[in-house]
Order: sequence, then structure tokens, then C-alpha cells
Amino acid sequence: MTKLSVNINKIATIRNARGGNMPDILKAARTIEEAGAHGITVHPRPDARHIRYSDVRDLKQMLTTEFNIEGNPTKDFIKLVLEVHPTQVTLVPDAENVLTSNAGWDTKHNCGYLTEICRRFNREGIRTSIFVDPVREMIDYAADTGCNRIELYTEAYAAGYTADREKAVAPYVEAAEEAVSCGLEINAGHDLNLINLAYFHKMIPALAEVSIGHALICDALYMGLTPTVKAYLKELSDF
Repeated sequence: MTKLSVNINKIATIRNARGGNMPDILKAARTIEEAGAHGITVHPRPDARHIRYSDVRDLKQMLTTEFNIEGNPTKDFIKLVLEVHPTQVTLVPDAENVLTSNAGWDTKHNCGYLTEICRRFNREGIRTSIFVDPVREMIDYAADTGCNRIELYTEAYAAGYTADREKAVAPYVEAAEEAVSCGLEINAGHDLNLINLAYFHKMIPALAEVSIGHALICDALYMGLTPTVKAYLKELSDF
């Protein structure tokens, strides 16, 4: 089945709003793993407004599932990834002042830059994924970088789902077909939730992994963390 990686940034946001260690990031990650999630995702940013570099190091010591670190490959970020050695690094072109990731890479313009970074991580046995919009040209150039996967930026799908889900998913189906033809595996993330996830999963059969944070943590406020993880896993089930 498609793997579920849970982004725990929002849990860190709550902690940082008050200081101290409540909620406990490590306890939350352990609970998520025990509920059946296949991995944990974090996205440390330079301003440390949620996940901190120290959290990343601590998580590495206790996780038993896949660890995915997302971020803009600045000098400090690259150093952190090489130190921690996660299962996967997802390269995201977010500026320092954005609230959340809001666009995929222009892989054509940044092909040489991304090629160098992917080569560096791949040499260390770290799986590389590039965050892209569902555009064939961007996927083709992503493949040229030597990355292992792409992560499809699904905000547009989520925004259009209620009005016309077939129209909303169509670019992603085409993008997935292009990725497969290029030999790339496919991840997806951003605004996926219990309403729109199952249909996306159904329409993208080659989907290897989804990374979900904001919606899942919001649902957990009402349902509890363990039942919420299980509910998302059910949406990814083929049964």
C-alpha cells in the first residue's frame, strides 16, 4: 500500500507557543509509529518556528520507521541532513518568510544546482525527492537531476476537489504517468485530508508515499492521535 509519513511540525508549533516540552515531540512520534504510520516527516526552517534542528537529531535516535527531512537545501540544511542521515530528504524551494511551502521547484532553471545536491545525498545512501508542481516539463528536468522520487505538490488538487474532483486530479494523473515513464517514484503532499485522500490514491496507483501534517494533526484534536493515524491509513487501503 501507499506509505503514510506524518509531518509533526504542527505539534512542535504548539510546544513552541508556550515553551518547555509540552507536547512532547518524541512521545508524539512514538505514538504515531505505534499507530501504524510508515514514517515521520519534519520540515525544519531557519527561524525554528516549529521543528528545531535539535528535534531532528533527537528523533533520529528513537525512530523505528522511515525518517523524511524536508527543506530548502541551504548550507546548514545540507549539513544537518548529512549528519542525521535520514531515509529520505525532500528538497523544497521555500523562502524563509513563507508560512508553508507554496510552489514546486523550477527544475529546468535549477537543474544543475539540484543535480549537485541530489548527487551528494545519493552518494550517502539518502533517498532524494524533489517537490514539484504537476507539470510534465518540471518532472522531466527533475529526472535529469538523478533524484529518486518527486513529491507532487497537491494544494491545487485539494482546492479544486469539491467543485470537480475529476478535473482537479487530471493534471496529477498526467504528471504521475510522466514520472513513471522517467523511472521516478512518486510521493505527494500538501492539503491532503480524510475527504480527498482516498480518491487521489485511487487515481494515482503508482503513489509510493503521502506526507500529511496539518490536516492530520487538526483531526487528531477531535479524534485522538492514534485513531486519526488509523483513519488515514484506512483511506490508503485498497480494501
